[in-house]
Amino acid sequence: MQMTGGDVDAFLNALEPGRRAREAQVLDVVFRAATGFAPRLWEDGMVGYGRCTRGDLTGQGGDGPATGFASCPRALSIHILPGYGAFGDLLAELGRHKLGRSCLYIQRLDDVDLDILGRLIRAGLKRLNGISPVAPT
Repeated sequence: MQMTGGDVDAFLNALEPGRRAREAQVLDVVFRAATGFAPRLWEDGMVGYGRCTRGDLTGQGGDGPATGFASCPRALSIHILPGYGAFGDLLAELGRHKLGRSCLYIQRLDDVDLDILGRLIRAGLKRLNGISPVAPT
């Protein structure tokens, strides 16, 4: 996955519908606070925080975002590598969501506890850093 070098603020402000733009701006604040990293745009509309070598996780090589989010038509997609398997206690407190392999899907940001989401992001980065060193973007 490649960084695009685009303007993160312009990208977030342009998301449609307007509710998605507002939710993405809130997520940006949560991710910045949880990670300490500045956001970067990656392929496929991913706003990523931090960088890791994906070869350590998949065996396929290449860098990618350590964590981040994308605004999809049906939900916000929150990405935490290497996945959510070890975080059942936090997920139980998070609020309404659905799980994918390494994605957490949230239809409305109001449906989740943002403090718990921040804790989940930090826990995911800590776990990931033990597998593949996480660097700033």
